[in-house]
Amino acid sequence: MSTSQLRAQKGDTVYVHYVGRYPGGKVFDTSMEQEAVSAGLYNRARDYKLLQVTLGTGKVIAGFDEALIGMMVNEEKEVTIPPEKAYGKKGNHPMAGKTLQFRLRVTNIKRP
Repeated sequence: MSTSQLRAQKGDTVYVHYVGRYPGGKVFDTSMEQEAVSAGLYNRARDYKLLQVTLGTGKVIAGFDEALIGMMVNEEKEVTIPPEKAYGKKGNHPMAGKTLQFRLRVTNIKRP
């Protein structure tokens, strides 16, 4: 099976570009430099590049991890993640209690 036919599953390393927004459209984070410039949050010190996520390891919020499961290379997806699958309904994190929206585009999948 070629990598273009793989569907991401737990244990795979997925390379993904993303744009994170609050409901209403305000961008809070992105892996893409041009999107950051357009949104007015470009940071020269940041290295804008693909996010590398090993699925099922808990390194990203649960809703982000779950959204990537089943995606294929070059697939794009819009997801809305409720607070309980993001940073929690309450807590000390500045994004606790917030619903988050992401546009995801998988560019590569590596299977162990």
